[in-house]
Parts: sequence; C-alpha cells; structure tokens
Amino acid sequence: MFDFFHNLLRSKYVRLLETEVARLRAENRALTNSLLGTAGFPPVEYPEPVKPQALPRLRKRSWHQIQAWREAGAMRDAAVDFDGREEARTNGPVSQS
Repeated sequence: MFDFFHNLLRSKYVRLLETEVARLRAENRALTNSLLGTAGFPPVEYPEPVKPQALPRLRKRSWHQIQAWREAGAMRDAAVDFDGREEARTNGPVSQS
C-alpha cells in the first residue's frame, strides 16, 4: 500500500528520468560488450543494480547530549595530542634521521 501511494505521488518527470537512466545503462552495457566482442574478448556480465534501501530514521539529539558528545570528543583528542608531544616523551625528542 505504501508503494502504491509512493508511486502515485511521484511526478511524471522523475519517472521519465529514471526510465531514461535505465535505458542509457542498458545501452552502455550493450555497446561495451559489442566493443569487447570486436576486440576478441568475452562479454562482461554486469551485476544486478543495487536496489535503494530506506535509510533508518535518525534519532534527534538534544542540545545537552550534543554538548556532552563534543566535550567527550575534545577530551579524547586532547589525550591523543598529549601523547604525541615531544615533552611528554620519557626519553626526550626523537631524531628524524
């Protein structure tokens, strides 16, 4: 039932573009296989096109959740930066030679 309403509400222009893309893809596959056949190579088997899947609905975050996430990321980045500094190393700076 959802598909029926989806197809009903789609514009004719979008359907026209989708059919044109499908036609051009089929034509490109035929031309490629024709050229390969002329050159003496076997035709290429193309995989079935991937069907679009509905994206999962993203959960909305509150501002305090976003702020906590940013603070945790900043603290994690600060810990990584501290380990990478030269004065934090126990044996002094490492020569680059």
